[in-house]
Amino acid sequence: MANPLTLPRLPSFALTGRRALVTGAGRGLGVACAAALAQAGAHVTLLSRTQDEIAQVAAAIQAEGGRADCMVADVTDIAAVAALIDAQPPFDILVNNAGSNRPAHFLDVTSEDYDAVAALNLRATFFVSQAVARGLAHATRPGSIIHMSSQMGHVGGNHRTVYCATKHAIEGLTKAMAIDLGPLGIRVNSIGPTFIETPLTRPFFEAPGFRESVLNKIKLGRVGQVEDLMGAVVFLASDASALMTGSAVVIDGGWTAE
Repeated sequence: MANPLTLPRLPSFALTGRRALVTGAGRGLGVACAAALAQAGAHVTLLSRTQDEIAQVAAAIQAEGGRADCMVADVTDIAAVAALIDAQPPFDILVNNAGSNRPAHFLDVTSEDYDAVAALNLRATFFVSQAVARGLAHATRPGSIIHMSSQMGHVGGNHRTVYCATKHAIEGLTKAMAIDLGPLGIRVNSIGPTFIETPLTRPFFEAPGFRESVLNKIKLGRVGQVEDLMGAVVFLASDASALMTGSAVVIDGGWTAE
């Protein structure tokens, strides 16, 4: 009788025993990312400048039996955040979620608008990643860094020149980081959502005609919800994506398909 076939085993999506850091964790996508990682077994550190918000998120995670703590800081304060991260054990997972937008026609963008959006969306992402990666490298541990990018990192958008510039830069940063950090076993990928209903986007949807214009571009015919991103976060953080780095997971309902 022939030996029975040995089937390959599904890589684990579990994150038990791993430490995760989520920036901008007090609301919207950050809450969903933190919840997803905690529900997959990770110990999640919530980073935000708003203590009350992340304390509520941590309490909700703990109430479900998960593990979470808080780190209060402004990610644009590069030195202060690096010092906080350096004082912690290495983080196996980083989700760079902190970000913002100041929509304006290109001709109306001010230097203040540019500096504010670029400082948060790009500069802070760069240096938070550097601090986490240095910790992993020093400890000779592998890890997964996930940048919350956007579909606007792959296309253009009206009244979004600065936002698009920062998100296209994030996609380039993802690829270049993957090259530098791959030999260290640190993977770097991005997630590119379409418009997701969050406190950040709610004012946009209140503008006349905005929802209709968005739905005209989303082929699946609905606006995204935070739950739509949770599976991708766990996938990229886990061994299920062990050979994936320098890549973008675009969750846009088909927006960028044409």
